[in-house]
Amino acid sequence: MEHVRVGHKYKEVKQLLAYSFGIDDQEFIVAYETDDLKVFQDLVMELRGTLARKYTLRDTPIITAIYTEPENLL
Repeated sequence: MEHVRVGHKYKEVKQLLAYSFGIDDQEFIVAYETDDLKVFQDLVMELRGTLARKYTLRDTPIITAIYTEPENLL
């Protein structure tokens, strides 16, 4: 619940939590969407300072990307 409380402080960041049993044995996948990478960085740094962080066995890289419509890629 601590992560949920922290996440709610950052209204500029949309968050999605999906359980992923059987996908590389992760407990869940978290996806974020925002137009402000500074705010996202602040969110990540605050989450890393929580007590729940002690129970993270393995951390995976954060992948960032810019959303665009498929026709803009051509």
